[in-house]
Amino acid sequence: MANDRQSNSILVPAPTAWPLLAALGLTLILGGVVMHPAVTIVGILVLLRAAVGWWLAVLPEQNEQPVPLTATVAPMASIPRSVRSVEHLAPGVRDHRTRIPVEVHPYWSGIYGGAAGALAMALVAMLFGLIAHGSVWYPVNLLAAGILPSLSSLSIEGLRHFNAAGLIAGLVIHGTVSLLVGILYAVMLPMFPRGATWRSSLVTPVLWSGLIAASLSVINPTLNERIAWGWFVASQIAFGLAAGQIVARSAKIQTMQSWPLTERAGIEAQEREEGL
Repeated sequence: MANDRQSNSILVPAPTAWPLLAALGLTLILGGVVMHPAVTIVGILVLLRAAVGWWLAVLPEQNEQPVPLTATVAPMASIPRSVRSVEHLAPGVRDHRTRIPVEVHPYWSGIYGGAAGALAMALVAMLFGLIAHGSVWYPVNLLAAGILPSLSSLSIEGLRHFNAAGLIAGLVIHGTVSLLVGILYAVMLPMFPRGATWRSSLVTPVLWSGLIAASLSVINPTLNERIAWGWFVASQIAFGLAAGQIVARSAKIQTMQSWPLTERAGIEAQEREEGL
């Protein structure tokens, strides 16, 4: 846009720090999930203030500043025309990445990884029960208390004793969630770059623990007070490391997108059988 007041300059948007403050507010909001609700509140205030300032920097009149134009113009460089042609890849041709990732872990590796992670998590939970409460049944009953009202109303002393309903409910919850998360690891790990297995095995459980802590304090405050969150995070990390390593060490398989259309449709296989 030309500057009416100064013909040898153009108007460009003036620099502003509001986008940076908005990003800081979003960071504080997400950081409060794993740290403290007060951090989230501060992040919301910072984000609202940045949004208002950013809005006023554009409307009702955009803040602009003139940039002087140089009088000299550099000569345009001549680009030689290439005689080479570009070879375009078509879907179905091998190594043509129509979708990423090209290779994935088999789903069975996620099931094995979920089972290994469930075992590692159970060992950490039982160690917590023995050290903190002198009973391996306390973490099982505490897990089952999330869906069984009869257990959620028990005292800490009552949770230390064996409970058949608590054992069955705890095994069902623990086994189902572990297998589903293990399959999720198998699906998602091929999408990450190399070396991300260790980082995802450590960071993901911490974020998951923060999300559970933030939601459980609202859904069931009584159960939230009985959970030792340090041990809880340790058990989640044990799951992530065990499941992540099992899945990462499994051999990847190619997706069907790299196969020719005739192989995907099974035409070549039928022709070979007929020829035999």
